[in-house]
Amino acid sequence: MRNLIPDLERLMAGGTPLGRGVVTSVWGSAPEPEGAVLLATADGRMAGSVCGGCVEGAVVEEIQAAIGRGSARLLSYGVSEEKAWSVGLACGGSIRILVEPAVRPELLPLLRRRVGIVLATVLADEGGAVLVSDDGASPRILPAFSGDEISERNTPVRLSPLLPEILSAANASLEAESSRTADIGGLPFFLEVIPRPPRLIIFGAGGIAAELVPMARRVGFETIVADGREAFLQQERFPDAHRLILGWPDAVFNEIGIDQNTHICLLSHDPKFDEPALRIALKSSARYIGAIGSRKTQAARRERLLAEGFSESDLARIHGPIGLDIGGRRPAETALAVLGEVVKVRYGK
Repeated sequence: MRNLIPDLERLMAGGTPLGRGVVTSVWGSAPEPEGAVLLATADGRMAGSVCGGCVEGAVVEEIQAAIGRGSARLLSYGVSEEKAWSVGLACGGSIRILVEPAVRPELLPLLRRRVGIVLATVLADEGGAVLVSDDGASPRILPAFSGDEISERNTPVRLSPLLPEILSAANASLEAESSRTADIGGLPFFLEVIPRPPRLIIFGAGGIAAELVPMARRVGFETIVADGREAFLQQERFPDAHRLILGWPDAVFNEIGIDQNTHICLLSHDPKFDEPALRIALKSSARYIGAIGSRKTQAARRERLLAEGFSESDLARIHGPIGLDIGGRRPAETALAVLGEVVKVRYGK
């Protein structure tokens, strides 16, 4: 959902009613996972995808119908093998899609911030939802899309006793970064997970970094490039970077922080820069830590860090030499190898 913010703002700008469909369950070889979203307006404009095109015309019509009646509906679609081949899919499958007459306004400010979100929606006739975020805010109970005042008043009564269970399930799903359905207190819920945007921090603004930034941005990373050398850190060299920070590792990390969705690539080839950054990274919850350098360089660095008191398990977190071994050595090829390894680690593969 977060990747659709530019489309969402564009579609909302005209004031035309806007609804959405979200995939809640997948069986077989449906092309989009749980949590995939399609936005559609009452006049037929759309963005996003829930099934690679094969049923999206029907989903747009269902969203328009939901806008008209003001209520949500859970739909099932089967994609036959013959139909699947006709739209370029490998084989058949089936999906369930929840269509809603609007994008909940409570969701919008959270989508624009770097917070993890779970929208736990009741998939039964009663409807209603609970909005959970990882910024310390209390869960918020949201009414059903029914326009029925009695239903709206009844939603907190039904869902309040389930808040501890909902919060536990939401946090587990957010940790796994995976949307799913779950039975909570006898009610079917869809836990729609919108994790914090993955962040890529690159120390060392050389040629590999210049190639890596646009690749990483294309696959959804917030990209930050840091260097202590002002001459290297020029906007024209990194037009796609979200931020450029001039400074040394301690100052940079203090400024931006590190969490479990942070991926750190040390590309400066300079021990007085890379090794202080490594010391800080190894004491953090960063999901990925990679360091450039030959096997000989890695071995010497390892000995120094062991002598400083870091353990073998600490050093096992370092991916070095950085990147998958794909054979190429040019900057763009090395950047591709690095990004491949980062994505592989991000998804636990």
